[in-house]
Amino acid sequence: MRGILLLSGGFDSPVAGYLMARQGLDLVAAHFSLEPITDDASTAKARRLCTLLGIPDLNIVRVGEAFAEIAHRCDRRLYFVLSKRLMVRLADGIADREGAEVLVTGENLGQVSSQTLANLRAIDAAARHPVLRPLIGFDKQEIVDRAKEIGTYEVSKGPEICDLLGPPSPSTRARLYQIIEEEAKLDLSALVAGPLAGLIVEKLKGDGPLGGLPLPKGTIP
Repeated sequence: MRGILLLSGGFDSPVAGYLMARQGLDLVAAHFSLEPITDDASTAKARRLCTLLGIPDLNIVRVGEAFAEIAHRCDRRLYFVLSKRLMVRLADGIADREGAEVLVTGENLGQVSSQTLANLRAIDAAARHPVLRPLIGFDKQEIVDRAKEIGTYEVSKGPEICDLLGPPSPSTRARLYQIIEEEAKLDLSALVAGPLAGLIVEKLKGDGPLGGLPLPKGTIP
């Protein structure tokens, strides 16, 4: 089975990828860069994490302009849910191209205000492929400890800027009807088609699975 790993430069998603790869899931990475609003530092981190994880294919999706449009046109309190729904739609498109059956994220319940049950349900409603969250019950320290064990900690520990466009007080209880009303202010087809048209696919040479840690085949067919 193949999955699309939504890979940031932080701690969570590399650990999520490791856990699913350990179960035998064949991973392709998708990194959502805020370029041109930011530089390519997060992409460089994602590239190095792929190398450590032994993921040979990295899809770089530049979403800076699309995310800025969400921030400017929609209720800022819902920015994180709206932007994640767009990421899921983009990941679905990559999954179609790659023949993948599932999406994999590093989200975990309640670690940050945008990852409440209500918000995760609203995000899932945008997905055409099942979304797997192997860290759903982990706390932050457990994730950091696992990152140290598997060798991704040093790359992931740098500053993250994923909340650059986000509000100071994001909504923790997004309702699907609210999300749909806000998305009606956007040209969703264009926001998906544009970044996918500019997709950059890199073929990487890995250092082996997680610096030599074994990845025994699991039970995923």
